[in-house]
Amino acid sequence: MNYASRATCIAAVVLSCTVALPALAQGDKPVRLIVPNAPGSSVDALSRIIGVPLGKSLGRPIVVENLPGAGGVPATGQLVRSAADGSTLAMVSNNHVVNPSLYKSMPFDSIKDVTTIALVAGSPFVLVAHPSLGVSNLKELVALAKTKPDQITIGSSGNGTILHLAAEELQHEAGVSFRHIPYKGTGQMTTDLLGGQIQLAFVGVTGAAQHIKAGKLRAIGVSTTTPSNILPGVLPLAQQGLPNYNMQGWIALIGPKDMARPLVTKLSTDLAHILETKEMQDALAAQGFTPIGGTPADAANVFRSDMAKYAKLVKQSGMSID
Repeated sequence: MNYASRATCIAAVVLSCTVALPALAQGDKPVRLIVPNAPGSSVDALSRIIGVPLGKSLGRPIVVENLPGAGGVPATGQLVRSAADGSTLAMVSNNHVVNPSLYKSMPFDSIKDVTTIALVAGSPFVLVAHPSLGVSNLKELVALAKTKPDQITIGSSGNGTILHLAAEELQHEAGVSFRHIPYKGTGQMTTDLLGGQIQLAFVGVTGAAQHIKAGKLRAIGVSTTTPSNILPGVLPLAQQGLPNYNMQGWIALIGPKDMARPLVTKLSTDLAHILETKEMQDALAAQGFTPIGGTPADAANVFRSDMAKYAKLVKQSGMSID
């Protein structure tokens, strides 16, 4: 290749990179960050915590837009229909890859119609029991449950939610059967759990810690394979006889499909740097989150593996939304 040809190729590469980053060259126009959850939810809180430093790294403010309802399907539908220039992004949770198994029809493909940018943070759950149930660990719970099939109640934040799936996985792995009580969110579920109207539930470790310390709830086990720093001394269920048990809530940053690779790389790299700061790690810890980060490929792999895992649980339980 002669010098002129080489120069032409280099110029083409530079031009392609320039064209690939249109969203970073539009001045102060805000980036729209769609959150399929209500204000005050954990996803909303994390989005606002992350949005400020990520906006600074992009040189553009990030504006959170809450679009709750229907498991996040309408909100993600808006993302899917948006331009792939980085001006619209979304922060989604596990529900994003549960929905295809719950709904008979979906207006988009949860994998093919989005661009995975990065996993942002994860959060373990803790299985808790009302003291009146009289159990303090998994062994005692399983022994009791086998004498009372379908009688012990376990609440969740709704049919098909990650807390419901965590309960289904527990029953499958332990060989027991509880009576599922679905709620519309965690608020009333927690109230009823504290009041003894239901006997078990998976809840966030941060919210549960104060009630466990006060003796209002008993911690049975953590849902991830490693203990939680927030609940020292509480063993994972995986270390109490269920070695395959591992359920974690996660939150991920995604965009419309066909986003330019340089833009996706910048977003994931900037996010990784933000998550490495002590200030951000402390802010996430206060909300019960642990930073994850990683590459777009890492996030895509988790999306695919969790989608398959959740599909199996949905099929086993027979749960459905429509």
